Amino acid sequence: LAFKAVVPFVKYTGGIGRKAQAKQSKAPGNVGRWPVKATAVVKDLLSNAIANGESKGLDADLLYISHAQCNRAPPGRRRTYRAHGRIGKYASQPAHIEFILTEKKDGVEKNDDGEGEGASGRMITKK
Repeated sequence: LAFKAVVPFVKYTGGIGRKAQAKQSKAPGNVGRWPVKATAVVKDLLSNAIANGESKGLDADLLYISHAQCNRAPPGRRRTYRAHGRIGKYASQPAHIEFILTEKKDGVEKNDDGEGEGASGRMITKK
């Protein structure tokens, strides 16, 4: 992780330090962080997806992300013990991350000769 761009925080800013890079974004304030853990997870998922594509016989240089989606997963529920004999909930907030990688196809050049088959005449539409 090169720490080239900070992610500005606008909503939950309590306890987050101020960063000079956060002033460069259009978000108000100068509070931001670099999401190191989340970046590592996404980087591992991408390297795994590339390895899966290579095992299926795709060229790794032509792969691109055609679809990316993140959904909430059911929380892992645990409990923590509080003062005066109480028990509090202690739940994790996991996520399902989905990537679909597609291989780039070679484009077809347009024929500028005017020759060949094509639609001619008036276009008829049904209403």
